[in-house]
Amino acid sequence: MLYAYQFQDGLTRVIEDPECLREAAWIDVAEPTDAEYELINSLVQHELPEDEDADEIEASTRTFIDEQGIHLSTLFLHRVEGRPENTSVNVVCTRERLVTVHDRDVPALRLMRIRVRRRPELLKEPIGLLAGLFETTVLDLGDTLQALYRDLEETSYLVLEDKDADLGQALERLAEHENLNGKVRLCLMDARRDLSFVWRSAQASKPCAKRLKYLLSEIDALLPHNNYLFEKVTFLLQAAQGFINIEQNKIIKIFSVAAAAFLPPTLIASIYGMNFAHMPELAWQLGYPLSILIMVVSAALPVVYFKRKGWL
Repeated sequence: MLYAYQFQDGLTRVIEDPECLREAAWIDVAEPTDAEYELINSLVQHELPEDEDADEIEASTRTFIDEQGIHLSTLFLHRVEGRPENTSVNVVCTRERLVTVHDRDVPALRLMRIRVRRRPELLKEPIGLLAGLFETTVLDLGDTLQALYRDLEETSYLVLEDKDADLGQALERLAEHENLNGKVRLCLMDARRDLSFVWRSAQASKPCAKRLKYLLSEIDALLPHNNYLFEKVTFLLQAAQGFINIEQNKIIKIFSVAAAAFLPPTLIASIYGMNFAHMPELAWQLGYPLSILIMVVSAALPVVYFKRKGWL
C-alpha cells in the first residue's frame, strides 16, 4: 500500500495520483508490490535493497550517502500475532522528500501518518520528518522497557517469593522477557548507529541536528536500563533453575532414603524366603511375628537416623 503526502498552503494533502509522486514530501510504502517497488526505484533513481541485503549487519550496506541523499536500513520493533518482531525499513531521505519502504505495516509509521495529517508542518523538512520518526520509535522502545520491567517484577515474585509458583511457567516467561529485551536492544543499537550517521552527515538544520543529538542521548540513557534487565533476567533464570534442581534433589533424596529403609527388611525377607530344608525358625511358633517385627524395626531405624542427621 502506497501513501504519499504533500505540504500545501499550510495543510497536508494526500496524493493519490502516482504521476504526482514527485510533488510528495513523504512517500510511505507498506507491503509493496513489484509495481510499487519499480515506481519507487525510478523515483529515487536507486534500487532499494532486497530483504537479505536490508538485514545485513555491515554499516556500509545499511547506511550510506550518494547524490540522491541519505540511505538507511533501520529496524523497528512491533508485534506480529502477539510475538515481538523486528522489521527492517528502507529509508531514502533527500532534500525534497522522505521515502520509507517496509514489508510490514509498522505501528510507528502508522502513527507518523496520523501525525502528519494533524501537524502538516512536519512535512516541511524531510530530515526533520525522519527525526520525528526516530522520536516515535525511541519513545516506544522506552515504554516497552518500562512495561518489561513491570512484567519482570511479577516474574521475580513468582521465582523468589511464591512458594507455590510453577517454576516451569516462570522459565517460559523469562525466556519471553529475554527475547523481547534482546530485540529492544537491537533496535536501540541500530537507531543509535543510524542517528549518528545522519547527525554526522551535516545535512540537517541546526534545530534538527539538536533533536538528533537529544535522541542519541535518550538512547544512551535507555541502554543501561536494557543491560540491567538482561542481568536481572539472567539472575532469575539461574535462580529458577537452581530451585528446580533443589526440588529434584529432594525427590531423589526421598527415593534414596526409601531404598535404604527397605533394604534391611528386604534382606530379612530374602533370607526366610529361601527353600532350605533345615531352617530352625520355620518351625518356631514365634518365628513369623518376630521376623515381621525385625523388618519393621530395621526399616524404622534408618529413617530415625536420617532425621537426626537432618537429611529428611
